[in-house]
Order: sequence, then C-alpha cells, then structure tokens
Amino acid sequence: MDSRHLGEALPRLVDRIVESYLSDVRTQHIDREHLPSRHAIRRICDLLMELTYPGYIGRTGLTRHNISYHVGELLPKLWEQLTDQIMQCLCHQRESHAEDENERLPCRDDAARRASQFVERIPEVRARLAEDVQAAYDGDPAAACTAEVILAYPAILAITVYRYAHELYLMDVPLIPRIMTEHAHHVTGIDIHPGARIGRFFFIDHGTGVVIGETTDIGDRVKIYQGVTLGALSFPKDERGRLIRGHKRHPTVGDDVTIYANATVLGGDTELGDGSIVGGSVFLTRDVAPGHQVSITPPLLKVRPPRPTRPDANP
Repeated sequence: MDSRHLGEALPRLVDRIVESYLSDVRTQHIDREHLPSRHAIRRICDLLMELTYPGYIGRTGLTRHNISYHVGELLPKLWEQLTDQIMQCLCHQRESHAEDENERLPCRDDAARRASQFVERIPEVRARLAEDVQAAYDGDPAAACTAEVILAYPAILAITVYRYAHELYLMDVPLIPRIMTEHAHHVTGIDIHPGARIGRFFFIDHGTGVVIGETTDIGDRVKIYQGVTLGALSFPKDERGRLIRGHKRHPTVGDDVTIYANATVLGGDTELGDGSIVGGSVFLTRDVAPGHQVSITPPLLKVRPPRPTRPDANP
C-alpha cells in the first residue's frame, strides 16, 4: 500500500482499530487514570542497587565522611518515587474493581505508609544480600573476589531485585513486584517470581534460563545452576474451568541442596530433602529423601571414525 492509498484508507483503518479497542477492555487502558510506569520502576531498581552496593554501583569516591550525605540524598528520592508508583498501583487496582466512582478511595496515604515500611526493611535485606554475595564467592572457584561477584555476576542482580520485590509482595503491593523481577529477568535471563520464599546464602551459578515459580520454598545454603526449573506440574481449575490461584504449585527445597544444570523439578507436593543433590538434566516430580542423590543414566554415545575419501576429493 503506497502513501496515496493509505491516505484514502486511513479513516476506515482508524475506525476499525478504535472499534477493536472498545470491544475488548483486556488490552487497553482507556477512560482510566491510574497506571504504574515500567520506566519509573526500573529507576527504582537502579536506586536500590546503588543503596545496596555503595561505591560499586552508581556514585564512586565515597568515604565514611560523605556516605551519610549520599544515603540522605538517595533515600528520599527512593521513597518519593516508590510512593508515587505504589499509589498508581493501588489506585489502578481500586479503579479496576470499583463499580462506582465514589468507591475509589484516596491511595496516597496508604502508598506512603507502605513505602515507609519498605525503606525500613532495607538494612535487613542488605544483610541477607551480603550473605548471598558470600555464597557466590564461596561457591564459585572462578570468583577472584566479592567485588567481581557484585560487579559481574547476573545472579546478584536478579537475587537483589527479587529480595526487594519480595518485601513489596509481602505487603500486598500490586503489579510493582512482578514488574521488578521481570525487569531483572529481561536483563539476566533469570526468572524469579517475587512470591517465592528463598532462604539465606542463596547462589545461582551462571544463571541463564533459571525459573523459580511463585509458590517455591527454598531453604538455606541452596545452590542451583543454569537452566534449572522449579515449576508447576499442573494447574488446578474450578468447576468453570478457571485456574485456582493461591494454590501451592511449586516444589519445596530443603537446606544445603544442590541442583545441577537443566534439571526440572515440578509440583507443589514435591520436596527435596536437606542435603540432597539433583543431577543435570533430571526430570523430577517426586520427593527426594534427605542426603540422597538423583541422576539419570548417561546416554549411549556413538563415535564414528571419519569416512574414507578419495585421494582426489576435496577435504
């Protein structure tokens, strides 16, 4: 279609596209006011990374003499941006479910309260993340120092964003936790649902392709490798065929468990006991007793010698 034909068809095409908007409310946000900003939430993630790893991320040249001024500058900025985005999410939620305009309650005070509750948790989350950094250093002989872990390891970014998103998830903040972890997923290839519960000294080696589902429970000192899936075996449905949400769908992983590359562990009733080891490429839907190891039989390899060629043939 050239520009002349497009000009002739434009009014008709506009009408058809607008009609498609108005006929299905699921994929449009029209005649509604409140919505969180993905760009703003990414900025919040950046601020959290800078607050968590001072001197490594963001401003350099920090000293014990100016660090208080640095934090005093970042923290109000974080609180203000987070309050605004939580307000948008709460108002969006109420706007979407309220049948009457009068039912849409003010959200600013509620958002400010939750943002304040969140920033109060930063020291505790930082302490947990310091253990994760140490677990990465202790668990990877290729790591030269903890600075390399913080600056270079994608798992640290993914776990850091997850741990903060998990705090918001526990506060019942809608939308933001999932936007945060999906941002980390986009950057690192590591998909951790903010609802998952993960213990201390957690390490993901390499990380690409890791999936950890919403109702996963992971104990302390767990190490997993790239391509591991902790997923759901099935999705229970109600009598109308709709998914039943809030059901335990993902595995429980005990303390001191190691899960090697490309292993798949499925099901809300599946439990990996303390100290167990799941080998690479294992597909598992049943419990593993504490201390036990699970592996698959190595495939039969066939090695063929090169075919003989004629002396005058091209190599």
